[in-house]
Amino acid sequence: MNKKKIVFILNPISGTICKAGIPNLIEERLDKEQFDYHIAETQYAGHATILAQEAVKEGVDIVIAVGGDGTVNEVGRALINSNTALGILPCGSGNGLARHLDLPMNLKKCVDIINSYDVKKLDYGIINEHPFFCTCGMGFDAFISMKFAEAGKRGPITYMQKILEEGLSYKPETYEIEDEDGTHRYKAFLVSAANASQYGNNAYIAPQASMSDGLLDIIIMEPFDIIDAPQVAIELFNKTLDKNLKIKTFRTKHIHIHRKKEGVIHFDGDPITSGVDVDISIVPKGINIIVNPKSKKDNRQPNILQTAFSEIFYNFDLMRQDFTKQSRKVQAINKNLLRKLNM
Repeated sequence: MNKKKIVFILNPISGTICKAGIPNLIEERLDKEQFDYHIAETQYAGHATILAQEAVKEGVDIVIAVGGDGTVNEVGRALINSNTALGILPCGSGNGLARHLDLPMNLKKCVDIINSYDVKKLDYGIINEHPFFCTCGMGFDAFISMKFAEAGKRGPITYMQKILEEGLSYKPETYEIEDEDGTHRYKAFLVSAANASQYGNNAYIAPQASMSDGLLDIIIMEPFDIIDAPQVAIELFNKTLDKNLKIKTFRTKHIHIHRKKEGVIHFDGDPITSGVDVDISIVPKGINIIVNPKSKKDNRQPNILQTAFSEIFYNFDLMRQDFTKQSRKVQAINKNLLRKLNM
């Protein structure tokens, strides 16, 4: 029996955990009757892509990204449309793709999943020629990705700090979005395209997104005020954001976005500056990925308590909006009566 070849591409500086023990873990846990392996460490940004490209040329069966979503993206982009499968040992600060795939954050269990060698053909996306596997977009999330990159520190605490520092002063932009049904204009806090369900850290921007349906979930978040912020935050983490009245969602294979000025976009959390026109599309079943054979889709669904809590905020928001409308009507009637009395 011919053994399958594996290359582990380890990013020593990704995330917040020490990687020193990972080589020993792999040596002890990997099924060496089934696999031959070696470990390569990245030395600079973009190095993981080069190492993965070399692995594809050498006919390696699996390349494992040992790092966060940035490392996964660098490795994955080299494997698209090839026979080499992508595997993940999640060591990042967010681990969005690993969490969407229901991979355990326990690395021993992740090596066991590699041993099971359950490979599926899944979708990936492209934004302005840059492949992505979780999410991409523009607006506030891209802006925060840039601030996060500039901060130098990693981890959810830094991410939340940047959201709190910048969130209330961020000004929404106007976007023209064209899809199969025509062109629509939106003033939005952010526009996100999701192939997978979350940003990372269990922040679910697109709770119903699937990597095997050949479609992107498009999320348009309309401007909201400080009163709405707690509800948005709760729904982001309890997988019910798609029920929010400020959110518009639809599915499509391709969108073209035009904005008034150039700015930041992100793909899998990596920010870059882009022009006024942004093109986003899906590539169905374009990459082989090792998945969790025991994954349960229900793990990504909100539980009864989460749903009930979200419904409370949802109904409160309906009441608040109705009260605002009624107040405006009363004000309009009063103005009309005053005008008539002064005639």
